[in-house]
Amino acid sequence: MGRSLGTFSWDRLTPFALIAPSIVLIAIFVYAFIGYTAFVSTTKWYGIVPDYTSAGLTQYTDLFGLPRFQADISNTVEFTVLFLAACILLGFGAAVLLDQHVRGTILFQNIFLFPLAISFVVTGTVWRWILNPNFGINLLLDEVHLGFLKSPWLADTRTALFGLVIAAAWQMSGFCMAMFLAGLRAIPDELREAARVDGAGEGRIFLHVILPLMRPITLSAIIILGHISLKIFDLVYVMTFGGPGFATDMPSLYMWVAVFRQNLYGRGAAIAMVLLFMVALLIIPYLIWSLRQEVER
Repeated sequence: MGRSLGTFSWDRLTPFALIAPSIVLIAIFVYAFIGYTAFVSTTKWYGIVPDYTSAGLTQYTDLFGLPRFQADISNTVEFTVLFLAACILLGFGAAVLLDQHVRGTILFQNIFLFPLAISFVVTGTVWRWILNPNFGINLLLDEVHLGFLKSPWLADTRTALFGLVIAAAWQMSGFCMAMFLAGLRAIPDELREAARVDGAGEGRIFLHVILPLMRPITLSAIIILGHISLKIFDLVYVMTFGGPGFATDMPSLYMWVAVFRQNLYGRGAAIAMVLLFMVALLIIPYLIWSLRQEVER
């Protein structure tokens, strides 16, 4: 009796013992540091020497009153919208074309997925050269007698953000393509055949059968890409460093500048908490929707 009780207790404790180290590490290096950052954001810590004098929400009120941070929020919203639209449209379009099972599909898949194998730092370096006013695409336009299409690109406040969007979409549209292609190939052929038997044309099948089935994948892509765009740092750092002016400045870059160049630790912590809130605002509704879907099943 005692042996069976001991074995039963150990069997129940084994899963908890296995996940305990991960829970402890996550609690310390994720949630404890989030709590510490939240605490620092309410202090007057200016300079290298820590100053934990309480400042309430002063860091936040001062932050949102800064023209630079206001520009950062505006840039983030515009970049996110354009980035999501470009990646989803390009990825879905490529997936639809590749789903036709034409010759060379595997080669084109690899070409679309290749940018995912490199980092945003490499992508930024390459596209900074491509969009250089004196080289890259402008030189190509001159060669093909389309010089009237030349643009300063990253040197112009009106086009610099679009340059970032182009580079980011070039790298991540392949990710969307892979997701949508997997979704398209998971649709049973019986559904399409049944729609054809009912007299639906290819256009109606696409609108009323394929697109509705792509909604969960589209939502997942929006969450993942939105999370990336809200925290974008390395691409901006390499391509423009927030310039010209604050035309491409982002909260993550300003956080880095505030902490490591200006020693404004309280302000940097406040920016970090705003970023956390923005990411949570994007992810939490998705998690709630996912849980509801699981319950309904």
